[in-house]
Amino acid sequence: MPIRTAVPPRVLTVAGSDSGGGAGIQADLKTMLALGVHGMSVLTAVTAQNSLGVQGAWELPVDAVRAQYRSVVDDIGVQAVKTGMLASAALVETVAELLAGTDAPVVVDPVGVSKHGDALLAAEALDSVRTKLLPVATVATPNLDEVAQLTGVQVTDEDGMRRAAEEILAFGPRWALIKGGHLPGDAVDLLTDGSAQHWLRAPRYDNRHTHGTGCTLASAIASGLALGQDVPTAVEGAKAYVTGAIRAGFALGGGIGPVDHGWRTRLAE
Repeated sequence: MPIRTAVPPRVLTVAGSDSGGGAGIQADLKTMLALGVHGMSVLTAVTAQNSLGVQGAWELPVDAVRAQYRSVVDDIGVQAVKTGMLASAALVETVAELLAGTDAPVVVDPVGVSKHGDALLAAEALDSVRTKLLPVATVATPNLDEVAQLTGVQVTDEDGMRRAAEEILAFGPRWALIKGGHLPGDAVDLLTDGSAQHWLRAPRYDNRHTHGTGCTLASAIASGLALGQDVPTAVEGAKAYVTGAIRAGFALGGGIGPVDHGWRTRLAE
């Protein structure tokens, strides 16, 4: 088999570490590898985390985050950036400033709480997310809990998803992807730029092992954008990838296990 010498597109994740390997930068890098791009990381926080929840979290200093970002972007360059857990207002504002000076699409996953309900963003940082981070986003990917945190809109149906999208777009991202996975029925998401509406539907699988879905979806979108896809195409492909990963999610430990980032490889075996 010939060895590939071409450099793959480069995607940078700016997020926290999940010591259990199901979410955070670990999920991001696994997703990027699975989708054919070169993943790089800026670590914003360290968590002690397993299938049962988050036992501790420690954010990194602003200078450490800025130095990691500049080290990667100034030398290696990026074709897309994805943000996840940013923990504090200071980190949100620092990352937003760095992103504003980077010529690459940005996928913002406005992480507020973990799958287990543990807070991953300080309450006082929400305004910085609204006013600093979302305006530099190419795509923002809030779930319904994050929509409620950021806008106060409580979504209970698809009409509510439309209202939520309008509220998120008012903060400045080019596209909003409202993730309706917490609603009953099929897993439905709404992608819109305020004009076009794309409804993405997938079957809901009876599998509780869904840790890392949000990180995985946002990283898959960033990977598609780095590969040159437009936003609707990248989101559609990411939705298909994460749906397969949810279907193949597996048990780890005594709680909620992760989605399977390598499901396509295992399917081919």
